[in-house]
Amino acid sequence: MSAATTRSRTPRTPRTPDRLCAEAVGLARDAAEEAAAPGVVGEHVEAVVEGDRVVTHLFECKDFGYRGWRWAVTVARASRAKVVTLDETVLLPGPDALLAPEWVPWSERLRPGDMGPGDLLPTDAEDLRLEPGYSGEEEPPPNSVFSEEMAELVEAEDAEITAEPSAEVPSAPARGSIAAIADELGMRRARVLSRYGLHAAADRWEESHGAKTAMAQAAPASCVSCGFLAPIGGSLGQAFGVCANEFGPADGHVVSLAYGCGGHSEAAVMPKPSRPAAPVLDETRVDVLPLRPAPDSGSVPLEGAAEELGHS
Repeated sequence: MSAATTRSRTPRTPRTPDRLCAEAVGLARDAAEEAAAPGVVGEHVEAVVEGDRVVTHLFECKDFGYRGWRWAVTVARASRAKVVTLDETVLLPGPDALLAPEWVPWSERLRPGDMGPGDLLPTDAEDLRLEPGYSGEEEPPPNSVFSEEMAELVEAEDAEITAEPSAEVPSAPARGSIAAIADELGMRRARVLSRYGLHAAADRWEESHGAKTAMAQAAPASCVSCGFLAPIGGSLGQAFGVCANEFGPADGHVVSLAYGCGGHSEAAVMPKPSRPAAPVLDETRVDVLPLRPAPDSGSVPLEGAAEELGHS
C-alpha cells in the first residue's frame, strides 16, 4: 500500500491554527472597524482555521439591522514569513442571524388583487387553467353539410335551377359554418378555460360568496329565487350568477345560486317584532297582607288551650 493511500484513509485531525495568524486579533479588528461604521464591531467571538497559515477572526456585529451577524476578517501568512497580511473583510450571518425569507418567484408570490392599472400578467404557455380553443384548422368530414364538397354540390344544383351564372350563386351560408358556430359559442379563441380552470374558479367563488358563508346562513332565501340575480352563460351558469343589487354586499360579484343576503328581492314583508312574554309576577293586583295574624287563624283556640296542652 502506498503512502498516499495510507494518508487518504487516515482520519483527518483538526488543524492547529497558525500562532502568528491567531494572535493577529488587533489587525483583524482594525480592518473590520475600517470597513464598518464606528462602534459597530463588537467583541471577538472565535478564530476559525481556513487552511495552512490562514485564519478567519469573527467579531460581533452591533448593528441593529444585522442582529446575529458577524464581521469575518481573514488573515494569512506566507511560508517562512513573519508578517501577517490581510486577505478580506466581510459581514457573514451567524447561527442565530436574522435572515430574509427564501426567495420565491413572482409567479408564485402573486395573489388575487395584486395587479394595478398598467400592470401586465403574462400567462404561462403550459397553464393548467387553459386549454387550446378552436383554431379554425379543423376540417369537417367530407360527408358533412359544412364541407367544401357539399358546398360545391349545392352551388351546382342552384346553377341548374336558376338562370344566374354559377359564379354569382352564393355558396353555403356562413351562418352554418363551424367558424360561425365557434364564434357564437365563444370558442374562437386561442385558449379557453380547461376543466381544471373551471373547477378552480368555482371553488374560489363558492368560498367567497357561497352557501357556507355567514351572510348566506342568515339570509331569508337563496339567490336562485332572487330577482336581482343576473344569469351567466356557459357551464358555470348552472351554479353561479352575478348580483345586480346595488344595496347588497355582493353587488357586481359572481355569487353562488345557494348564496343569499338580506337584500333578497322577495323579502319585502318585514318580520313582525317579537312580542314579550307574559310577566310571571302580576304587578297590577294588590295582595292584602295583615301585619298581625287574626285571632281565629290558628288551629288551637285561645281559651283554655294552655291548660289542655300542659303549658303554665
